[in-house]
Amino acid sequence: MVSNESNGQMKNGNGKCHENGASAEPQPVYYKPPANLETFELKLRKIFAEKYNTQFETYQDFHKFSCENYDIFWEELLKTTNVKLHQQYKKVVDRNLMINQKPKWFEGATLNYTENVIERGNATDIAVINAKIDESLKEYTYDDLRKDVYRIATSLRNFGIGPGDTVCGFVPNTYETLVAVFATAAVGAAWCSASVDFGPAGVLDRFRQVKPKILFTVNNITYKTIVHSQTQKILEIVKELPTLEKVIISDSLTDIKFNKADYGNSDKYITLDEFKAPLTDVILPFVYTPIPFSDPLFVMFSSGTTGIPKAMVHTVGGTLLKHIEEHLVQGDAKKTDRMFFYTTCGWMMYNWMISFLYCKGSIVLFDECPFIPDPHILMKIAAKTKCTMIGMGAKLYDEYLRLKIDFKNQYDLSLEIVYSTGSPLKKDCFAYINTFIAPGALIASISGGTDIIGCFVGGVRSLPVVPGECQCKFLGMDIRSFNDMDEEITSSDEQGELVCVVPFPSMPSHFLNDTDGTKYRDAYFARLEPYWAHGDYVQINHKTGGVEMLGRSDATLNRGGVRIGTAEIYSIVEKFPEIEDCIVAGRIVEEGCDEQVLLFVKMAKGHSLTNELINKLKAKLRNDMSPRHVPNMIYAVEDIPYTSSGKKVEVAVKQIINGKRLQKASSIRNLESLDHFAKYQL
Repeated sequence: MVSNESNGQMKNGNGKCHENGASAEPQPVYYKPPANLETFELKLRKIFAEKYNTQFETYQDFHKFSCENYDIFWEELLKTTNVKLHQQYKKVVDRNLMINQKPKWFEGATLNYTENVIERGNATDIAVINAKIDESLKEYTYDDLRKDVYRIATSLRNFGIGPGDTVCGFVPNTYETLVAVFATAAVGAAWCSASVDFGPAGVLDRFRQVKPKILFTVNNITYKTIVHSQTQKILEIVKELPTLEKVIISDSLTDIKFNKADYGNSDKYITLDEFKAPLTDVILPFVYTPIPFSDPLFVMFSSGTTGIPKAMVHTVGGTLLKHIEEHLVQGDAKKTDRMFFYTTCGWMMYNWMISFLYCKGSIVLFDECPFIPDPHILMKIAAKTKCTMIGMGAKLYDEYLRLKIDFKNQYDLSLEIVYSTGSPLKKDCFAYINTFIAPGALIASISGGTDIIGCFVGGVRSLPVVPGECQCKFLGMDIRSFNDMDEEITSSDEQGELVCVVPFPSMPSHFLNDTDGTKYRDAYFARLEPYWAHGDYVQINHKTGGVEMLGRSDATLNRGGVRIGTAEIYSIVEKFPEIEDCIVAGRIVEEGCDEQVLLFVKMAKGHSLTNELINKLKAKLRNDMSPRHVPNMIYAVEDIPYTSSGKKVEVAVKQIINGKRLQKASSIRNLESLDHFAKYQL
């Protein structure tokens, strides 16, 4: 699978073969839990078994209990993990309310997210490592982080920022951004951010909805070794946000310093260093602002690939508790662990990653290009920082596989968990990771979304890795799959819609600009009310407990009434060396009763789409999958559209080829690529 066609040896990114190539080494065995395994999840399992006089022979038994008794599970988790509350709760949750009724959690409780996340680590332990493209590293201890947060929080408080306010960031993934996020939450305000690769329209589609008082940003960024000025973008954004009272600009990323004249000498603009209160002005011990469990912490946005992004409000307590479960219980994170997740500040994985500090370990931040000028940079940083956990979008692993890079034999990696998300991780990538990145490591393909600021399914150390599957349903998440007849699927060989049937703490409290809740209901409950239909097409393996992600259900293909996940087609087509990338979409025919499957391919350099290749593709899909997987037509296009978080924009392509007009598409990384598809309408 990962062999060089000529000699079976794995190449590096420069096309050179390593002596220890794929042919010289047997493929390592996938992760299996050791017999003497001790993890937080197993500890929690034992606590529940003893307290409730029951037994859990398997993870699946524990999961079943956690869903049937979801109120007990989340309460015990909050207590066992020592979440600090300023006021105690009067009630965990009303079990008489269904998931579509959005029951509130831990009513009466107050807490502060930042206090819980950054105050647990030892003062002299490393909290944050800021990495750059030249492999330089800057370390910050928990003491450094806390002092910097206190200083920015004090300034925000002096400026009148507190509960009910929203602070925005048009920011890169750097230490300064992290401090701004934690400082905002420290004073009880809500945070929302957009990545610096967004254009002004994409930023405004988001920030207009939250009416921010404060904007954090940077004057310049470096990407692909080129310095890009942000000044014009900032001016355009600020002009359209009348609620803004202060724009705080960091100028530490390049040698080009802030010049007030660039901003019309307006007093609205100030440098981060000027805004930051002197440590002598900070009243110690610093007092965090506690807010109710269900008050806003983050405002997150849907992808916005087919319209104005929906603004989802995530709660302080729900977000914290869900992230604790995922990092501490599922991932078994410890103070000795270091997490490096490659993400922008416009992707929910950023918010997920920073909560890792609750576990007292370290996080690594990096905001530059993962491939240009150096396709090895992420693994170089992982090796240099001795990361035990690394994560990125599945598309990056696809690219590593395509480049045939053998990281294992070039770098001293300490990886115990390799995370993947954003799109389904193909079996070929499981094999590649297990052979050429981290043999025997836990490969955790995780899936959930911005909607829940966490995961429905993913990895756990107490189960073996099965290639192609997310190992398990996460605790407390009662996941099922339903067919087109709205019936629950109980067999392992049938595919269906991913559905959650019981409430969980990290549901959005509400959408902004949705006074009657119609947008919220349409997003999750219109399909299978009263249950939460997430929009993913899945196949649950009832034998292993694993879940195979097959793509978005709104992009799922329909051939003669049979639904086909797009990931199945990609898993075959993307193995062809002549093809660099592809996307598939259904074009509705016969008054909506059936679909033509259109496959669009971006050809690899030096190759063209010939009749011979088309026949090979169709034959391979027919033989390896089924006749239904064979496209009606295959077309070559110049580029494949992606969101800024690395997801194929299947729904937008489907809408275009079916003659529907897109309202907005501001989050698409390469927006011009959509122009190629209009000519394929019927």
